[in-house]
Amino acid sequence: MADTDTRIQPRKKGLTRRQRRRLSRGAQYVVFVAAVLAFAFSADWGRLKNQFAQLPIAEQMFPDIITLALKNTVLYTLSGFVVGLVLGILVALMRLSSVGPYRWLAGIYIEIFRGLPALLIFIFVGVGVPLAFPDVQYPGGTYGKVAVALGLVSAAYMAETIRAGIQAVPKGQMEAARSLGFSPARAMISIVIPQAFRIILPPLTNELVLLFKDSSLVLFLGVTLEERELSKFGNDLASTTANSTPILVAGLCYLLVTIPLGFVVRRMESKSQEAIR
Repeated sequence: MADTDTRIQPRKKGLTRRQRRRLSRGAQYVVFVAAVLAFAFSADWGRLKNQFAQLPIAEQMFPDIITLALKNTVLYTLSGFVVGLVLGILVALMRLSSVGPYRWLAGIYIEIFRGLPALLIFIFVGVGVPLAFPDVQYPGGTYGKVAVALGLVSAAYMAETIRAGIQAVPKGQMEAARSLGFSPARAMISIVIPQAFRIILPPLTNELVLLFKDSSLVLFLGVTLEERELSKFGNDLASTTANSTPILVAGLCYLLVTIPLGFVVRRMESKSQEAIR
């Protein structure tokens, strides 16, 4: 047997998975900081301030932007949410019905109103319905139109959310209610739906946030000065002053409502997950 000088070469150690992860994270931080610095040094802050941050113009908006525009936006949102919730429950129950035509009608409604842009629904409610039915009057005028338009849009989304919540309730709850002498309708209203709402409360609150933003479409219905919401109010004042500061202030007012609502949604979601665990 020949005496061969065999030497075991040491294996070259590469980066571990943790080191590669840290290196990747560090590179991402570097790219992010570089992008922020590039934006900060390349932007013309003087022109931005002159166009979007004129304090005298912003001061002119108060208190009307709160007592008028923000109040109208909240009223439009809440009225649309109530209409959408009631209609959404009805459509969800039709979707779960054992009667075929009810299921088909609910399915068609959901597909149509989820597929169409909200702007088209507003135009249909504000222009199409009065042309087709001249004698029909919306209660509350513009407020009624907005409630119907937002309600039609939101009901299609809420219906699917409510249906999923009802189906998430254990079937034993319905069976237990029936064994106690409840009718199917009474068991659904008294036992199943309340439990379903505890499950679907976070997505319903998220739908409220979306409706709050969609209320800006009211400007396509033609509103009076007293019926303006935040977007219309800011846009009108921006046109008058030839400055974009009112639009920025209106946007901040939107955030004044949507950020707390978003926080509430996250809290409810975390509590729901803790309850499941």
